[in-house]
Amino acid sequence: MRKQKEGKEPVPVMRSRQLPSVTFPYLSYPILEQTGMVEHCFTTRLGGVSRGMFASLNLSFTRGDDRLAVEENFRRVSKVMNCKNGDFVLSDQTHTTNVRRVGRKDAGKGITRGRGYADVDGLITDEPGLVLSTFYADCVPLYFVDVKKRAIGLSHSGWRGTVGRMGQATLAAMRREFGTQPEEVVCAIGPSICQDCYEVSADVAEAFMREFSGYEEEVLIDKGNGKYQLDLWRANEIVLLQAGIKQEHLSVTDVCTCCNPQILFSHRASHGKRGNLGAFLSLKQK
Repeated sequence: MRKQKEGKEPVPVMRSRQLPSVTFPYLSYPILEQTGMVEHCFTTRLGGVSRGMFASLNLSFTRGDDRLAVEENFRRVSKVMNCKNGDFVLSDQTHTTNVRRVGRKDAGKGITRGRGYADVDGLITDEPGLVLSTFYADCVPLYFVDVKKRAIGLSHSGWRGTVGRMGQATLAAMRREFGTQPEEVVCAIGPSICQDCYEVSADVAEAFMREFSGYEEEVLIDKGNGKYQLDLWRANEIVLLQAGIKQEHLSVTDVCTCCNPQILFSHRASHGKRGNLGAFLSLKQK
């Protein structure tokens, strides 16, 4: 399942919850668990009720799946997150670097009622019990926990978000709204497509060369045919470290969505015939 580097401790780890009718597997980050402040998970495609190309834990309402099946899938996630469907608040992802502060007034938006906002790829809050929710099928989830101010963030970062420094944008929003200092934040870079699987065109590579000047060889491999292999994991790591996150407060995935299409949804592996995985994060009550 992993793109394991020698000597590296595997992250995230696979866990499971026994529900009434099924064993529900999910991925979890020890570095976030150790804060003692949050509930979180990253879902697999297993343990749900959707069928066909959505089988089985699809969390998208917009790709053609049966709405009742998706609602049941969310109910199963809610058991892991110790919440109700009305506690989730969903992003509206359009590959921006827009980050929105949400609160209890936003609970249920995108699942039990309309959002009332658009073009939001990152969510932040300091209110316990509200479940920040973002969605994936190769892009990068970014988790943020401010252990001093008791605030959290969760952001979606595809190649556009990464070259736009979504991690930095999320931290800037948390600083503005909560007084967050990056050195007090624990972060995780979640499962997404790995460099071996992610071939990009020259125009995308050139955007990364400009933005990550001096780090070109760390984020890109030139295949010599006008195509490049892009390392989103390393690029997001650079963004977060340059934004002030301490290396010891950062956990970087070694799980590739595209390498594991039987376990994880991948847009590239499925040629677009897929559902969505979910990243979820909430503050516990004190």
